[in-house]
Amino acid sequence: MAPALVLFYILAFLCVGGAVAMVTSNNPVRSALSLVISFLSLAAFYITLDAQFIAAVQVVVYAGAIMVLFLFVIMLLNLGAPEVVKKTRSFLPLATTLLAIIFPMVLFGFGVFAGLDGPTPSGASKLGTVGAVGRTLYSPTLPWLLPFEATSVLLLVAVVGAIVLARRKA
Repeated sequence: MAPALVLFYILAFLCVGGAVAMVTSNNPVRSALSLVISFLSLAAFYITLDAQFIAAVQVVVYAGAIMVLFLFVIMLLNLGAPEVVKKTRSFLPLATTLLAIIFPMVLFGFGVFAGLDGPTPSGASKLGTVGAVGRTLYSPTLPWLLPFEATSVLLLVAVVGAIVLARRKA
């Protein structure tokens, strides 16, 4: 068996295992941490496809910022308390049903795509790299530089405005 295929199976097991653990866990904090495992294995998939920029965005945005927001809401609502966990209903029957439906599809996908050598057509394998995104974004011949910089200035003004408004009320 090829090393790339072994790596794919390991990452697929981690991704699906993290998703199943997220759905079946009764503790919301453990569920959120299981989702982080799925996010990180998905980022590893992106790296194997030579999409380093997308992998970095996956880690920074989803595994970082979004999960901090989820954990903040969980802690703010005190969902980790034992009495709240006992009142919530279990999603184990739904998760088992979905697993029984999706697992044969995954096995069929392994059979269909097992003979493919490359995931992308020629020339498209360098689209997700950091250099390709930078060249596209900052190229003087393409129209993306001005909207990108205008958005960054707009976000900076919004942050400064929020700080000024927050300091007036304090």
